Amino acid sequence: MTPTDMVLTRMGLRFMGHVFPCTIGRGGVRSDKREGDGATPVGTHRIVGCLYRPDRMARPCDWAVPVGPRDLWSDDVRDDDYNLMVRAPHPFSHEALCRADPLYDLVLLTDWNWPRAEKGRGSAIFIHRWRAPGRPTEGCIGLNPVHLRWIVERIGFQTRLIVPQSLAG
Repeated sequence: MTPTDMVLTRMGLRFMGHVFPCTIGRGGVRSDKREGDGATPVGTHRIVGCLYRPDRMARPCDWAVPVGPRDLWSDDVRDDDYNLMVRAPHPFSHEALCRADPLYDLVLLTDWNWPRAEKGRGSAIFIHRWRAPGRPTEGCIGLNPVHLRWIVERIGFQTRLIVPQSLAG
């Protein structure tokens, strides 16, 4: 581990000498992640992208990619584009990246089961804002939006999300 890594701990998400309160998946932390289990996967995950809503905020970092109403994320194991960003209209099950609520206004993408996804191993492990303190995610890491913005402005190419095996239930 390095000081630029984000490390999930029992106290929160540790990054650059700070520990930020966070939420994890409703399925807890698991080493055997599967699609739909709601679990946050154990492992060392690279940060491979940043998405943001340009209608709701200024570009948070120079490498952030804007998302709009046609941007989706495929979560259907039957889809050849499973666990990839796709565009509407899309005939398979997916998540809208441009939501009515602010959940995905700012998103860090991890390389969990990406870019060549193993069908059924789980899709879309993001770092995004939480719904509320203590409310679980579908497997992602949720943060207070102020803390998320602070982190996004400071991460670099080498930053990783580390979810230790010791947290698995």
